[in-house]
Amino acid sequence: MTKNDTLKIALVGNPNTGKTSLFNSLTGLRQQVGNYPGITVEKKQGSLHLENHQKVTVIDLPGTYSLNPSSIDESVTTEFLLNNEDKNFPQVAVVVAEAENLKRNLLLFTQIKDLGIPTILVINMADRMQLKGISINKENLEKQLDTTIILTSTRNNTGISELKNAIQNFEKLSEKPVFSSDISTYKNWLTSTYKIGLIDIEDKQKQIEVKKEQHQETIKRYQFINSVLKGNFEKDKTKAIDFDSRLDKILTHKFFGFVIFIVLLMLMFQAIFAWSGPFMDFIDESFASLSETIASILPEGKINELISQGIIPGIGGIVIFVPQIAMLFLFIAVLEESGYMSRVVFLMDKIMRKFGLNGKSIVPLISGNACAIPAVMATRNIEDWKERLITILVTPFSVCSARLPVYTILISLIVPEQKIFGFINSQALALLGMYVFGIVLALISSIILTKIIKATSKSYFVIEMPSYKMPLLRNVFYTVFEKTKSFVIDAGKIILAVSVVLWFLASHGGENFDNAEKIVSNQLENQKLNEAELNAKIASFQIENSYIGTMGKAIEPVIQPLGYDWKIGIAIITSFAAREVFVGTLATIYSVENAEDEGTIKSRMQTATFSNGEKVFTTATGISLLFFYAIAMQCGATVAIVKRETNSWKWALLQLFGLGIMAYLAALIAYQVLH
Repeated sequence: MTKNDTLKIALVGNPNTGKTSLFNSLTGLRQQVGNYPGITVEKKQGSLHLENHQKVTVIDLPGTYSLNPSSIDESVTTEFLLNNEDKNFPQVAVVVAEAENLKRNLLLFTQIKDLGIPTILVINMADRMQLKGISINKENLEKQLDTTIILTSTRNNTGISELKNAIQNFEKLSEKPVFSSDISTYKNWLTSTYKIGLIDIEDKQKQIEVKKEQHQETIKRYQFINSVLKGNFEKDKTKAIDFDSRLDKILTHKFFGFVIFIVLLMLMFQAIFAWSGPFMDFIDESFASLSETIASILPEGKINELISQGIIPGIGGIVIFVPQIAMLFLFIAVLEESGYMSRVVFLMDKIMRKFGLNGKSIVPLISGNACAIPAVMATRNIEDWKERLITILVTPFSVCSARLPVYTILISLIVPEQKIFGFINSQALALLGMYVFGIVLALISSIILTKIIKATSKSYFVIEMPSYKMPLLRNVFYTVFEKTKSFVIDAGKIILAVSVVLWFLASHGGENFDNAEKIVSNQLENQKLNEAELNAKIASFQIENSYIGTMGKAIEPVIQPLGYDWKIGIAIITSFAAREVFVGTLATIYSVENAEDEGTIKSRMQTATFSNGEKVFTTATGISLLFFYAIAMQCGATVAIVKRETNSWKWALLQLFGLGIMAYLAALIAYQVLH
């Protein structure tokens, strides 16, 4: 291999071994996140810089306990390492283990080594070895496992340079198997058996035999691992300091555990509203000022209007929520990085079972607070088909980050900003209420679906409790940065396209649109209006008679009983591409209608009125919209993912139209009762 060739490194390991931390230490911000071809499992890869200037691509594979996978996610790693025809097939595998669970981690290491892939064993979290009373004879282990072992601590940034040096000298690594007698024999056996446990085949007897064979092979590997570790790995429990069990007594307590969890959620919502407020105001005012400046600098004409009234307000309608989105991802990253999120899953297990869900269902429901798409994908860890399907169908009730812009703008319009008990923000409390509402809807729906969908088997809930640790700021930063960037770019592309289309439809029309000035002037010739008032009337007449106004007026009879005008109706339709487009759509429409108004999107929504002079965004309308967006699917990407995960349009369309009808009825009742 020359320096111009790219060296491929596969990062493999069990969950909770610090693999992501190591990936961040090696690649920094030189990361790319995508999906594996044809599947929705997340794919991460990044670039690594070596002293000899060798080009290196680090591929972070999904966490797995062995190459005999028990879930679809785990099968990705097995398929990748078996396919040496893949253009990204690795020349080196870096298996990440951690000292506390070295025996279990070595099962995966021996399997990968037996595929003939040059392998480096990284024992991570080495800084915790003394705390846990662990000692390792590194030299003897290297000889018996025929590999290079690196002790690392991403927290203290130790061992990273040694790992880079080992990668740089990868040609010295052994390709010999460590347990199996022959590489090709083991690879052929693995290829013929690893899928048997994942798919439902007619030959049940064959499936039982293969699983038994895999089990026996695993036992023999552990016998080999035990012999290797004997005398080379010691764990003196008398020297170990067990903080975890002490904390677990409090954080997983059947009463105090829930109290602590609720307090943490309240703190998160307080931060989303109170702490991010000044940043949001600054962004909102900046975009309003930018739009005004561009309008004054560029020559008058369609290009000026497109940029100042279409693109800038549309993008500003989503960028304003970046502080809140970043705050949300910050809290989720800290909870996951600290090990607390697994305790929440454990805490909620008994409750979830009462509603017909597997304890593992809480993982998608919690991760759905970031985005429904990876949350639906996360159901792949649920073995039982019925419980997995129900989880998929109710996961969209979780308050994803795309709903956050809609909720926050509506709550800020209808809920006065007050302090409850002197320190709790009333708007934060309202947001918490929407999260609780989503959870209640999910649980009620689960009970109903459990009665409708018949079960064929029963599954069991198993979860690993990772050790508690202080969140590593570097990891938290990378997570927040990548997730926020992904949100802005993905939403930004959609909103940019939608904004251009909306601007065109709002800036062009038929005969009445073209003759708006003449028609309005004739209608109001007996009224004494100044120039500004007359221009406002003309702009309002134009927007109503534009192409988008005509479309909006056509659907207005359907949405009027919900308290919505045609502008809200257009925003609802466009937001099917992504919920957050709702705000961007209104920002564009109001910007075109009030081109001379320097107000922000929030101020324009506050002053919006119907033709009879009544305010549009009243408490009744706001709550109606909150109910609608809490229930309605309103996400084309999620519909596509549900179809792929269930392998059927039936469930995806039932979910889409079922939730749509429920959302309409809930919004209708809310408005009619409160109006």
